[in-house]
Parts: sequence; structure tokens; C-alpha cells
Amino acid sequence: MKKADIGLIGLAVMGENLVMNMESKGFTVAVFNRTKSRVTDFAQGRAKGKNIIPAFSLEELVQSLKTPRKVMLMVKAGKPVDDFIELLLPLMAPGDIIIDGGNSHFPDTARRLSYVESRGLYYIGTGVSGGEEGALHGPSLMPGGSKEAWAHVKPILQAIAAHVDGQPCCDWVGEGGAGHFVKMVHNGIEYGDMQLIVEAYLLMRDLLGMRPEEMAKVFAQWNQGALDSYLIEITADILQAKDGDGAPLVDKILDTAGQKGTGKWTSTSALDEGVPLTLISEAVFARFLSSDKEGRLLAEQAIPREKPSFTGDKKAFIEQIRQALYASKIVSYTQGYLLMAAAGETYQWHLNYGGIAMMWRGGCIIRSAFLGKIKDAFDAQPDLPNLLLAPYFTNEMQQAVAAWRAVCAAAIAQGIPLPAMTSALTYFDGLRTGRGGANLLQAQRDYFGAHTYERVDRKRGEFFHTNWTGEGGDTASGTYNA
Repeated sequence: MKKADIGLIGLAVMGENLVMNMESKGFTVAVFNRTKSRVTDFAQGRAKGKNIIPAFSLEELVQSLKTPRKVMLMVKAGKPVDDFIELLLPLMAPGDIIIDGGNSHFPDTARRLSYVESRGLYYIGTGVSGGEEGALHGPSLMPGGSKEAWAHVKPILQAIAAHVDGQPCCDWVGEGGAGHFVKMVHNGIEYGDMQLIVEAYLLMRDLLGMRPEEMAKVFAQWNQGALDSYLIEITADILQAKDGDGAPLVDKILDTAGQKGTGKWTSTSALDEGVPLTLISEAVFARFLSSDKEGRLLAEQAIPREKPSFTGDKKAFIEQIRQALYASKIVSYTQGYLLMAAAGETYQWHLNYGGIAMMWRGGCIIRSAFLGKIKDAFDAQPDLPNLLLAPYFTNEMQQAVAAWRAVCAAAIAQGIPLPAMTSALTYFDGLRTGRGGANLLQAQRDYFGAHTYERVDRKRGEFFHTNWTGEGGDTASGTYNA
């Protein structure tokens, strides 16, 4: 009997499409699903006549695989992953490989890695981005975990990945839960990109009074320049779509956004690492606010806002919106890279930042031409401390800042909420402020809690306490968080 190159568990849309992708690249794939009828339907449908081996038990799946056996899990994150690991371990042998391709939280991946390796097997947690279309035609893949397993799965994963300029959008990310961490940051940036596009849409709709068809043309035009990206492209398509009655479909959709939690994970990780991930966090909060539709309707009635009005040059303002969107997008990626750098240091991952940008250039939701500039920046300076300090991005921000500021000011004056764009601008201004106001904040902390402070006329790392009231004495707090 012919042996399969890899087994896959979980025949939902993503799993099925990945199997079809693998088979189309010359690999034989064994498949299993907890609901057996799904295996039958797949085998008699899309998989019929293909090099795909249906398995109706995990024992049958494992026995059908070449050694070292490779089993990929495409199941719901959380307990189902742990359950399948427990079921697979007794059936597999030392040196075999379990791959989790779901949206698992990176601490779970690190825990599972340690457990599986303690049993003599290898474990990989890989982010898979691109949705069902990407899974079928070429996703972005971000594998991390047991480095010893990479040589065995590399030919398959790089073959099925998207390719840009002949290079696969898949490479080894790093140790532990690094693969799923990078996918989490990818999803956080995705939250930010989507919110920024929504804010550009709001400005055009509510301030400029533009109809969806008119906005679609603007987004299509933007997609030909620096903003060229998958999300800008699909936004133009969405704004052109009509409902059954010929009206714009987007106007019929309820303005409440869902989420699966990866954006929140990104914000939580930023808090843990002490990284100012302001834009992505505001994008998460904007989704929370959007879900309170009833509360917003009550507030609109109780505290009505004036109808926005615009009297300037419409074409010129649309260009300013484009520049504000682009500058804010740069900040989103900057903050995401700062988070990856901080986590890399915390968990001792050896991340290739330019390589990560290349993985995101094709197949994934945040794919864009812009990512090539990030790769160039890290190629020129691998230890770049902040993306905004790279010459290309420094120049782009300087070119855009006046328009960006004008857009945010107009929105604030007219009562149009731009949480992502304005928080990005505030971060940009804060980053460029060499002498901020935290000296007063630290004095307050020392006043009420004896938390001490550093002085501008002394070397860093030397701490002082003042007896502000004359009653506090000289005893300082035993802890200090710089």
C-alpha cells in the first residue's frame, strides 16, 4: 500500500483546502476527521481520484504515513488540540512530528512543545494565514518549535506556501512558541490595518458625503501605489458590491464587528512586554465599542452630535486621507516589530525580522508591497531599534505628517472617531519628544509612594528620594519599575 507523505486531521474549509494544495504539489496526503461522514464526503467528492488516503481512525491514519510520521492538526484552538495530542502520542514513535496549524495561543504551543518533546517526538506550531483561498492556492506559513523537525517538513510547507519573486512565504521562525507568536502579531497588525481602512471610509462617507461606488474608485486607485495591499484591494471590491435590490451591500451590513481573540492576545502580550502597542490596542477596543450597538444608539439620542460638514477641496483632502492612512500603517508595523523584538529577548528566540516581512509578502491577509521596504530596512541594519529610524520610513513620515495632522484635526473638530489614526499620531509625536513629561509623573510617584526617581544630572541607574512633605523621612520604596 502506498504511504502518505503527511497526515492531516480536521476537514473544515481550511483543512480541506490545505490537503488539496498539498496534493496538487505532488504529495500524498492521508486525512482524518472526528466526524467520519466528512471523510467519506471528501473522499467521494473533491478528493476523488487524487493522491489522498481517507482514514476512519487515528490508528489507520498513523499507519498510512511514511516515517518519520508527520501529522498536521487543523482543529479548533484550545482543548481539541490537547485532546488530539493525547490520542496521537501512543500511536506515534520517537522522531515523529506533530504540527499544529491552528490559531493557538503561543504559551499553549510552548507548553505542548515541552510535553511532546518529553515523549521523544517533535512539535511544530505554525501560523497559517490567507484564509480559504490562501490555504488552497498558497498561504503564508510561520513555523516554529522543534528545530530538528524543520528539515522533515520544510519541503512540504515551502512547496504549498505562496511564492513572491520565486521565494516561498514560509521559513523557520524560531524556537518554542515563536511561530504562533509571529502569527499572533500578524493578526494584530491585521486588526490595525482593517481599522485604519474603516477610518478612511468613515471620513469619506461622513465628512465628504461620498457614496460607496465613489469610494471604491478611490481605494482601487490607492491600490496602484504605496498602499498596494490585499486589504485595500478587497475594500474596493466590497464597496462595489450590490445587494439584490441594486443598493450598495455595505450599507445593509450591521456595524458590529466580531473577533476571535488574537488581537486581544497581541495587546495583552504588549502589556506584558511593556511595549506601546497603541494602534492595535485601539483597533481591538474599537471592535468592542462596535459590538455595543444598543448603547451607541442610546448615546446618540441622549448626546446628539452635529452633522459633519466639509467646505474645502475634496480631492486634496482625499489625498491627505491617503497619506494619513499610509503613515498610520507604518506605525502599526513599527509597533508590531517592537513587540516581536521584546518577546524575542524575553523568550530567547532568534527571530529574522527581514525574513518575517518576506513571509508576509504573499498569501496572508496583510500582504502588501510595503513589506518589501521592511525587508530592505532590516537587511541594511539587522539590529534596527525602531522601524521609523530606517531612512525610507523616516522620509515617508516626514512627507506625510502635515497631511496626517490635518486629517486628525478635521476629524476631531467634526466629531468623527479615528482611534487608530489619532493614537498612531500621538505615538509618533511622543517618540520624537526627547524631553517628555514623565519627570512630573515620577515626582508624583515618589511623593505618595517613595518610589524614587533618576536625575538628569546623574548617570542612569542611580535613584533618589525626596522627603516632599517633611514628614516622610528618607526611607524609599523597596521596588522600582523603570
